[in-house]
Amino acid sequence: MNYRHAFHAGSFADVIKHLVLVRILTYLQDKPAPFRVIDSHAGAGVYDLTGDEASRSGEWLTGIARIMQARFSEKAAPLVAPYLDIVRAFNPQRELTAYPGSPLIARALLRPQDSLVACEVELTARKRLIKALHRDPQAKVVDLDGWVGLPAFVPPKERRGLVLIDPPYERKDEFERVAAGFSEAFAKWPSGCYVIWYPVKSRRATDGLARHVADLASRAPTPGSCLRLEFSVAPQSPEGGLVSTGLLIVNPPWTLAAELKIILPELEKPLGQGGAGRFRLEVAKP
Repeated sequence: MNYRHAFHAGSFADVIKHLVLVRILTYLQDKPAPFRVIDSHAGAGVYDLTGDEASRSGEWLTGIARIMQARFSEKAAPLVAPYLDIVRAFNPQRELTAYPGSPLIARALLRPQDSLVACEVELTARKRLIKALHRDPQAKVVDLDGWVGLPAFVPPKERRGLVLIDPPYERKDEFERVAAGFSEAFAKWPSGCYVIWYPVKSRRATDGLARHVADLASRAPTPGSCLRLEFSVAPQSPEGGLVSTGLLIVNPPWTLAAELKIILPELEKPLGQGGAGRFRLEVAKP
């Protein structure tokens, strides 16, 4: 599987991932102490939805385009609003032509005392990310493979923050690499919040990763929990594209599960393809 950011910018998978990212960072803002965001596979930062890659896949049309037009309940609207406001800021003419990637979404939620480290080894994407961040002193872009960067940048000096692990899943052993990379980073910083994104194509691979991550979290010096979220927009088919996305959230904010139980049901209809989508939210077990 190849999950290059440019082809899938603004897809339903991005919507789910970035809504969770925003809810966690919004929670971290509640305390004055600084935090750091570490993005292991950052990408180019901002994506042109009218460009060749995004136009070829058209995934944003059934993702962020639908969410921008959706109506949310009084409970869900304020939870979704910070994410939608960030997307709107990249589209000042109101027409949806650009979509921010994870590092730009994270940067939008940094306070003066907070910081971002973004790893990107691909030259073109790294140059675009540096340009998108305008050499921001709070945001450091490093020419480093994410699997090297993860253990190198934890624990952060702030001792608070979020690690986003979002590789392209281009290699057959990517799930094993994710498990190993998380294990190495978590051993150095077991109190950090980690968000691991994965495509749901093989139930054996996804279940194995979830058990591994949950097991490590449960055996930490101060045992933590691991939330597992999966969202499907259509039934799985062997030859079809990505229709189900997953997140493992280690040491989640105590508010997150309740917020997601409000948000996710209201995404099922707008994100569903050929019918309503469906989600699964549970505490992962070893």
